[in-house]
Amino acid sequence: MIIDIPGDKDPIAYVWGEMVPRIGAAASALSLAVYAHTSLGLREFEAARLRIAQINGCAFCLDWRTERDGRKVEEGFADAVAAWRTTGAFDERTRLAAEYAERYALDHRGLDDAFWERMTAHYGQAEIVELSMCIGSWLAFGRLNHVLGLDRVCVLPGGPPGAGRRERSPFRLPGSEDAR
Repeated sequence: MIIDIPGDKDPIAYVWGEMVPRIGAAASALSLAVYAHTSLGLREFEAARLRIAQINGCAFCLDWRTERDGRKVEEGFADAVAAWRTTGAFDERTRLAAEYAERYALDHRGLDDAFWERMTAHYGQAEIVELSMCIGSWLAFGRLNHVLGLDRVCVLPGGPPGAGRRERSPFRLPGSEDAR
């Protein structure tokens, strides 16, 4: 990690909340809003989020599963996200969410008319804007945490992906509202 974190401090809370409190609080608010106010279904939300985590290589984000109304995506969902082109586990909205996340992160200039025709056949305009904002926040914050090395020290307890999940946004600062 390139940032020195005092041994008694939580790395995310320290960097986001103490080192840059005005910017960190605003970034945390955006991250919390993505989780707390989404209208997207859990599977399409997680397909896009996990695809960005896979692309970013953010260990913390890869180890995270969003919980909504006591539900999480099934075991093996992350593997299906990695194989979004061929998996039989996804409906068209979920597949498009994973594809959009990948293309947004790797080839945003290549989002052509054919893609948008497929996207608008399954998503309304407000949903597309919402998904775009979610993907943008995950891309930015996952890369920020990876580049600074925070993802390596903030991996959730419990071992490999699928174990020991938290129930809050991964970027919740102390004293901020709980978000699911």
